[in-house]
Amino acid sequence: QVQLVESGGGLVQAGGSLRLSCAASGRAFSSYAVGWFRQAPGKEREFVAATTWSIGQTYYSVAVKGRFTISRDNAKNTVYLQMNSLKPEDTAVYYCAGTSSGFIRAPDEYSYWGQGTQVTVSS
Repeated sequence: QVQLVESGGGLVQAGGSLRLSCAASGRAFSSYAVGWFRQAPGKEREFVAATTWSIGQTYYSVAVKGRFTISRDNAKNTVYLQMNSLKPEDTAVYYCAGTSSGFIRAPDEYSYWGQGTQVTVSS
């Protein structure tokens, strides 16, 4: 079993920055990829970014590429999402999730989910 706990959400003005953290615990996490997803009210959960745990290959959605950066600290079993130049449309609950699948953009491929952290960007 893998447990994931997100932190770092909050309220920020447009143009500002936040860094989200996803701390993993439980059995060995090194074989998994970790992704960030978000869900705004009335919308489906969407892929934001992902990283492969072992070599750190990264993937981004078009909506956040160039503004968000995903990284990981293997020693701390923690994945980060640095969010810069935030926009009101980035407002959502952000979730981190773990998968052993190669289809890392699909939420259905993820087996483990955190509880989510709210990010609100004011205009």
